[in-house]
Amino acid sequence: MSGHVVPVKTYVFVFLALMVLTGLTTGVAFIDLHAWNTPAALAIAVVKMLLVVLFFMHVKYSPKLTKMVVVAGFFFLSLLVAFTLADELTRNWSPRALDWSTAASVTHSPR
Repeated sequence: MSGHVVPVKTYVFVFLALMVLTGLTTGVAFIDLHAWNTPAALAIAVVKMLLVVLFFMHVKYSPKLTKMVVVAGFFFLSLLVAFTLADELTRNWSPRALDWSTAASVTHSPR
């Protein structure tokens, strides 16, 4: 079986990049960025995911069919997330629940 041989220096660089990004994730968690906390953490997580998929899973050196399967997997994952969010965001939730005494008087009002 002949495959692409990746130099050890590449693995060390990717490992160090992952460690720096993990430290950055921890640092961002302690900084108050208001509405940007979640997007910043997700951006760092996407970069870490890409490093792992491309180098440790050898997708960078794989044939085009393997790359297409990986892209299709992420496409279907994004569809699942989009449909779940579409369902969640279109629900009309009541702002607060009624307590027991109010609920009982509304449903069983005397005539």
